[in-house]
Amino acid sequence: MSPQPRPGQAHDAPAGSGEPDARQLTEAVTRLRRSLRASIRTDYPWESLPMAQVELLQALAEHSPARVGDLATRQRLAFSTVSGLVTQMINTGLVARATDPKDRRASAVTLTDTGRHQLAAWNAAHEQRLSSALQALPDEDRAAIRAALPALLRIADLLGPDAPEGR
Repeated sequence: MSPQPRPGQAHDAPAGSGEPDARQLTEAVTRLRRSLRASIRTDYPWESLPMAQVELLQALAEHSPARVGDLATRQRLAFSTVSGLVTQMINTGLVARATDPKDRRASAVTLTDTGRHQLAAWNAAHEQRLSSALQALPDEDRAAIRAALPALLRIADLLGPDAPEGR
């Protein structure tokens, strides 16, 4: 019988399981998000939206209007968490709540013009920061990133809320 791993300790992976790739990809994504977020706040001090609010704005930009429950499911968050975030975002003018056009008994959330502009500014700031970093890389690194993008997007799809269960 093999010993159980301590909390936070990984199981040993069988040979060929791909775990080193998954570990490296996890590290890369985590470091990229952290570094990008920190550099954005340094270079663009006005950028102060919490990531959870940005992700809700992105979800609403893709699927709007949306009920709070649908947003919670899509973002894989608790209803109460999303409800609290939506209330904060209503108070700052980023989103509005209105009667759901599909069911007059329910309400739905939509992006406001302010929310759309804030999301566009957030996207532009991140694209500019990444563009600067990409330009600092050698041509072969930029080519490798460009070649990897379709596979990375497919991984995102496989992990997304619309992915089939069991993957």
